[in-house]
Amino acid sequence: MPIRLEFDPGLPLRISGSVLAFEYGPGMFGPTPEMRRLDAIRPSLRDPQCNGPDPVYGIAMDIGFETDRPLLRERMLLFGAVVYAAGRLGSEPVRSQGHIHAIAPHSGWSPPEIFEIWSGQAIVYAQQRAEDDPGRCVAVLAQAGDKVVVPPGWAHCVINANVTTQMSFGAWCDRQYGFDYTGVRAHHGLAWFPMLTAADEIAWEHNPYYSKSEIELRRPRPYPELGLDSNRSLYSHFVDNPDSVMFVADPERAANCWAAFIP
Repeated sequence: MPIRLEFDPGLPLRISGSVLAFEYGPGMFGPTPEMRRLDAIRPSLRDPQCNGPDPVYGIAMDIGFETDRPLLRERMLLFGAVVYAAGRLGSEPVRSQGHIHAIAPHSGWSPPEIFEIWSGQAIVYAQQRAEDDPGRCVAVLAQAGDKVVVPPGWAHCVINANVTTQMSFGAWCDRQYGFDYTGVRAHHGLAWFPMLTAADEIAWEHNPYYSKSEIELRRPRPYPELGLDSNRSLYSHFVDNPDSVMFVADPERAANCWAAFIP
């Protein structure tokens, strides 16, 4: 049976009950989700040989209303939807492997990304660099309806913070999106591993392939500098005013924000 989302994304969208996929309502377009297999993310896990749900998550890149499709293409914007499995990957929660956004040819920037949690609990983890010194490391615990912005050039991953339930989210991305895994894989993951305690809570463990750093644990914050309204869905931002999310495809519009930006 399809599962309703806890937060209304501004689209007639539901999670399929039996698989990591979505059901699209009237007037929508969207692909069959791509299944991300466990083997694909093993190189970035604390225990690459662990067992866990497989597939780990389903991702549908490029969804929306049919009437919006031409403008989305013109603006180089893409809206994606993701649903994570419940469970654990060895001693870690279900998560993505982590990456940096590749430079988009049309803008010359590594694009930012806006996440919006639709159901469950998520942690958006981000670090400034995927180098020996990772810079600032931030973990944002988000609930349904919360939004988190990862700025250009930061390495990041998304984590299902509750082992007993699926988690889903949407995200605005650049249409020329690409993932650079080079630095993350060279360091056998990101700078901090989310490890599950006996009570299935998350305790952070430093990755010794990076120089020592601190991790900042945060709650989502408003983003007035980007003009985002925390009470409205991300897709409705675009429907009401396409310019409101154009800093994703054209990061130069918010160039004065990025140098000191913290998720």
